[in-house]
Amino acid sequence: MARMVQVAVAGDVTEAEQLEEILRNAGIDAELEASDEADVVNVLVPESDLEDAKDAIEALTEPDEPIVDA
Repeated sequence: MARMVQVAVAGDVTEAEQLEEILRNAGIDAELEASDEADVVNVLVPESDLEDAKDAIEALTEPDEPIVDA
């Protein structure tokens, strides 16, 4: 199984699910993982897809929406 790495940090579950959908639509497997911080969700992708995942998120999100990279 591929090693999963963090591609983004979402402020809540809804945002995380939106990012997960963007990634899946781009053909990238994604998983959500609760963070130790309240209401924060980590978005994980296979390490081999990290750059493609970053590109997909940047291409399909509004420029004023902050995306925190790992």
